[in-house]
Amino acid sequence: MTATAPVVLAIDAMSGDHGLNMAVDAALSVLAEFPVLQLILVGDQDQISAALKARKPAAETLLRISLQHASEVVAMDESPSRALRGKKDSSMRVAINLVRDGRAHAVVSAGNTGALMATAKFVLKTLKGIDRPAMISPIPSMNGHVHMLDLGANAECNAEQLFQFAVMGSALVTAIYDIPRPKVALLNIGEEEIKGNDVIKQSAQLLQASTLNYVGFIEGDGVFLRDVDVVVCDGFTGNIALKTGEGVAKLIYHFIKQEFTRSMFTKMAALAAMPALKALGKRMDPRNYNGASFVGVNGIVIKSHGSADAQAFAAAIRVALREVENDVPSRIARLLADALPERAPDAKLA
Repeated sequence: MTATAPVVLAIDAMSGDHGLNMAVDAALSVLAEFPVLQLILVGDQDQISAALKARKPAAETLLRISLQHASEVVAMDESPSRALRGKKDSSMRVAINLVRDGRAHAVVSAGNTGALMATAKFVLKTLKGIDRPAMISPIPSMNGHVHMLDLGANAECNAEQLFQFAVMGSALVTAIYDIPRPKVALLNIGEEEIKGNDVIKQSAQLLQASTLNYVGFIEGDGVFLRDVDVVVCDGFTGNIALKTGEGVAKLIYHFIKQEFTRSMFTKMAALAAMPALKALGKRMDPRNYNGASFVGVNGIVIKSHGSADAQAFAAAIRVALREVENDVPSRIARLLADALPERAPDAKLA
């Protein structure tokens, strides 16, 4: 795709805790930022039209928005199987269908994670050699950021699946950032080879036998402190690590605010430090890192936090745009074809 070719994204406008108004505000914000972008807002057409009318966007902006009606919404607590079988006209399903049919290059949703993964896997299918898709997202670190997967799509994984996650994470980082050999680490309770459960140890064997740039185990603090590009773990562990990091960031921000408002003197000091404090807040704000990719499916599916506000949802839309412009699925498929057969046949473990 050329830099000037239009990029069409399908937006699940009814998804997330804050729903339609949040999605519309985010859509208008990103449209103003990227002239190349076109959006298909999927959901209740009357409600979307009313929300757009209330915001009175410029005529030029409206020309880059189209509506796709969907009569149903997947609830945040709905079971994935029920959503998949019983809500074929949900905004989530219709948005993913647009990618399948070639009408959109990617889909962005803040909806039910399990339902989104199940629907994406059913509609778009998985890449050759991949058992399960995974969620991957950048996380801030001392070296800029690190990509972690899985972040919640697969609570339990075997060694082979963790190996596949490592291949996909490495391929995505190469595709987006042109890093030829990203450094890959396995999240573990220690860096020593004797540490960890059987699945982690077997995963390490597979990675050591591959041509990936595997650098060994990494502990929880190392995710933020060490110079690595990809951290691999199961979705249960990854989701806890992600939410813990976000909580710590909010806690630090709370403590800083608390200390700077203790007295008149500290309030004056805060005024002097305001530029640095704003810069720090921006670097640590989880909203700026919102948007996890579903790697392993035949298409670009971006999952936003369910609690995302307009700023965070806009960040997820930017992730989708970046992946389309970098042709990420095709590049991952090519890199997977190269990487997966390269490990020794006897390296695969049960």
